[in-house]
Amino acid sequence: MVMKLNDLRDNKGARHARKRKGRGIGSGLGKTAGRGHKGQKSRSGVSIKGFEGGQMPIYRRLPKRGFTNIFRKTWAIVNLGAVQRAINEKKITDNKIISSEILHQAGLVRANLPVRLLAKGKITSQKITFEVAAASKSALEAVTANGGQVKIIPFDKKIKPKSETKTDRRRVKKVANKKLLAEKAARGECKPKYIKKHSKNNNAQKKS
Repeated sequence: MVMKLNDLRDNKGARHARKRKGRGIGSGLGKTAGRGHKGQKSRSGVSIKGFEGGQMPIYRRLPKRGFTNIFRKTWAIVNLGAVQRAINEKKITDNKIISSEILHQAGLVRANLPVRLLAKGKITSQKITFEVAAASKSALEAVTANGGQVKIIPFDKKIKPKSETKTDRRRVKKVANKKLLAEKAARGECKPKYIKKHSKNNNAQKKS
């Protein structure tokens, strides 16, 4: 059988008829057009979130307690077990002195956060010196018992320096526009703008 262009059809269910609302009661979507009965909820642009019939809403009736401490310290937590796992996987090669930079390179902590050492897990590598911002008492005991030590180094947040050669876009655009106008005026395409020039002689004459 030869296929012809007039035999081409879409797959069943590929096209859906558009709902024509408000076209008579017999259509099934007449009168209220699928919005139920008449009233506030059937209108467009009505927002009744948190509205409880005009009474005091429950979120205003309930007491609020607590606060957000804006001076809280955020730590990058690292456990001894995670450090040992990174050493076994050779993510940390030089395991004599482990600083916060080395922990960041190994993917254990985030950058620009003080590192706090915790004692979850076991450390089997001996004589490791940790250089971190803080450590728990149990972590200190575990490291010292293994022949290592923990040096508490104050955290110094690295702030990216602002580029000295920062270009002022407005100024560059203004200079470019002036140059373009001067070139057009030289070619005679537009009239040059009248610029009032103040010279020292004019100022002296005004003073006298």
